[in-house]
Amino acid sequence: MIKYTLTRLGYMIVTLWIIVTATFFLMHSLPGTPLQNEEKLPPLIRDQIMETYGLNDPLPVQYMNFLGRLVQGDLGKSLTYDGRSVTEMLLEGFQASSFIGMQALVFGVVVGLFLGVAAALRHGGLLDNIATIVAVAGVSIPSFVMAGLLSYWVGVKWQLLPTALWGTYEHTILPSLSLSFFVIAQMSRYIRTEMVEVLDQDYMKTAKAKGLGRQAIIFRHALRNALIPAVTVLGPLAVNIITGSLVVETIFAIPGIGEFFVQSIQVNDYTLIMGVTIFYAVLILVTIFVVDILYGIIDPRIRLAGARE
Repeated sequence: MIKYTLTRLGYMIVTLWIIVTATFFLMHSLPGTPLQNEEKLPPLIRDQIMETYGLNDPLPVQYMNFLGRLVQGDLGKSLTYDGRSVTEMLLEGFQASSFIGMQALVFGVVVGLFLGVAAALRHGGLLDNIATIVAVAGVSIPSFVMAGLLSYWVGVKWQLLPTALWGTYEHTILPSLSLSFFVIAQMSRYIRTEMVEVLDQDYMKTAKAKGLGRQAIIFRHALRNALIPAVTVLGPLAVNIITGSLVVETIFAIPGIGEFFVQSIQVNDYTLIMGVTIFYAVLILVTIFVVDILYGIIDPRIRLAGARE
């Protein structure tokens, strides 16, 4: 198990280095500079700022300097947000992003679980058809499209909830709903598929023959066994929630990390672009790493396969 864990950790570090390197050079290939919108800035001051941040150095030198600071945990200061620390900005924005993401994840799991169980118990019936439609729509429609639809109909047309900004709990509902549809679709599909398969197993027929009640059969045996493979997808689902919130936060004007990411690209804020990218990459890689370790604990055959690699 130790060898398997160290191998996965090594893969994670290499992957992070590849992401950082690719992002760094692609970012510098964008047209313009971080100070291109500062028309009123005197040329002398602009040159001094470029020199201070090392933007006049050759690109390989900038890359090595950045890696040196990154190893020390220094993400630098923003080039456009009055020299604010990128780390402080990320921690500040993560509070809003994490709240919306966790709320969407919990709501999506609960609703998806209910739909999946109902669809399996009414296999081929109306509830099964509804769950299938929800699953197909949730996977097919991007979260930012769902955000636009909810904002228009619920916020503008019906005026039930605020369409944007951040302040009260009501402002978090529409963004969370926008992100939760994908979770609902995935969870309902997995639960339905596993429940239908489990209900046809011989031990379920044996449980019925022994006189166990319907609720005991469904919750103690069928649902419990169906949850095992469904739980393993929660990691990737959480990753989708994290990455999918970028545009959604911008649509609803939420002061989260997504807002920083979109604005940093628009103004070529190199340090902020790298900071947000690394932040998201670390979250995703850590999530995948934890899921891999859980796979190894649940199924020892995965550990053996990983060791042979």
